[in-house]
Amino acid sequence: VFRLAFGLTAVMAVTSARDVTSGFFRVHLWVGLGLNTFSAAVVATMPTQLPQSRPLLWISILAAILSYVGSIFWLYEKATPGRWVLWFVTAVNLAGACFASAGGESSPPFWAITLDSLSSGLLLGFTFSAMLLGHWYLNTPSMKMAPLQRLIILMGVAVLFRAVVGACGILLGITPEQLQSQAFLSFLALRWLAGLIGLAVLAWMSWQTLKIPNTQSATGILYVAVIFAFLGELTSQLLSAQSPFPL
Repeated sequence: VFRLAFGLTAVMAVTSARDVTSGFFRVHLWVGLGLNTFSAAVVATMPTQLPQSRPLLWISILAAILSYVGSIFWLYEKATPGRWVLWFVTAVNLAGACFASAGGESSPPFWAITLDSLSSGLLLGFTFSAMLLGHWYLNTPSMKMAPLQRLIILMGVAVLFRAVVGACGILLGITPEQLQSQAFLSFLALRWLAGLIGLAVLAWMSWQTLKIPNTQSATGILYVAVIFAFLGELTSQLLSAQSPFPL
């Protein structure tokens, strides 16, 4: 949840307010508010003896409050303070994502945690936000096509970044015993075929569809891309729990 909230707010922070209406930022800050409220509820159920529980609860609450404050700025079309708040929410959620992955005797090194959270959050954020922006064209059909095209390009870059991180994790972290496990190899294939290769194909299909141009069809493809992204990242977390490096 922290990774998704980080990616969503990071994408909004780099999206032009001149080309996209302020309602997009306001409404999807409410989505961020919901995500962080949900993360606070989940953390509140964690055993109190876990060292991450109390800091993660306060991180969730802080991110939720900042999301609400940011939505007020965008409600009154105050783009400059609204963008500053977006960057603050982005930083808080990234800290939460990194902190949630740390702790325990088998905790990965800090650089691996940071790269894992950063690459995963950006992949989820660009894919999810591209789908949301494509849907926004149904509300505001007069918007330029450039913002959505830019997000799809960045989505492709995020997939490549995530693939490099995952490939490094495979080279550094996979053991001979895992290579002999049929279940492990099956999940690894699912992670790459759906969450990376399939996602790259869907990004290309969306780009080609926008050349028609047809934002509605492109948005439908991006809906499938969101499913692939979630499937790939959840599988990645299952695999990474057995490895010192992200897979």
